[in-house]
Amino acid sequence: MDASNVEGSQGTKTRLAFAGLKAGEYGSFDYGRNYGAIYDVEAATDMLVEWGGDGWNYTDNFMTGRTNGVATYRNSDFFGLVDGLSFALQYQGKNDTSRAIQKQNGDGVSTSATYAFENGIALSAGYANSNRSIAQKADGNGDKAEAWATSAKYDANNVYAAVMYSQTYNMTPENQANYFAGKTQNFEAVAQYQFDFGLRPSVGYVQTKGKDLQGRAGFSGGDADLVKYVELGTWYYFNKNMNVYAAYKFNLLDDNEYTKTAGVATDDQAAVGYRLPVLSFQQYTPS
Repeated sequence: MDASNVEGSQGTKTRLAFAGLKAGEYGSFDYGRNYGAIYDVEAATDMLVEWGGDGWNYTDNFMTGRTNGVATYRNSDFFGLVDGLSFALQYQGKNDTSRAIQKQNGDGVSTSATYAFENGIALSAGYANSNRSIAQKADGNGDKAEAWATSAKYDANNVYAAVMYSQTYNMTPENQANYFAGKTQNFEAVAQYQFDFGLRPSVGYVQTKGKDLQGRAGFSGGDADLVKYVELGTWYYFNKNMNVYAAYKFNLLDDNEYTKTAGVATDDQAAVGYRLPVLSFQQYTPS
């Protein structure tokens, strides 16, 4: 199993593969295939039943999701001095050969910080900045890919609620090969309640609006929604290791010049499935 390849490029998929050391209050250091530090901010709203985390966070897209070649330092409670304050510092080496253009990256850094209050509220912020590869710079949008993000969540008294806002620059891939959005504005929200008898209903909203999109055949350029939907769903937990779930995605994208040219789906979708400790099943149904 080669963890240096992008996810899905092999017969087996490597989600995470890293090694490191942890030294108590001095923090931990690891290297390998891991989550980008800025994903710490997105994680607050990447809690939907089936979808979510698909607006500006993609696998092998700089450091917005799971990615290769990252050296990460993490520290909790700020060296034992401030309870609830954690941070991460990360460096990524370039991955600019033998990859699709949208999965390439140059050298980059990412960071995040979270402060968790005792009442269940946590506030997070993050930043990422990377060099773009030679092939990516051919679009004339500049040498750098950049992102910043903030989120807030409440997790207590059987209630989970979170909101996230972020912006990316020359970083978010479009559905059409080799295109990156010049800028995106991203908003996500989720609310859930855990009943004592096992039911956990959920409602979530995800929107990524592309700004300064390049013109192309069939699309004159400008602004357009890349992702926009509401998800309604629920889990039912038989125990902590076994659950069934169902979700419906209300796709709010319109059939327009951009979605048709970029091949962006505008249909609603439904999903049902179950999860066991060593087995899972999922089924999607377009409506």
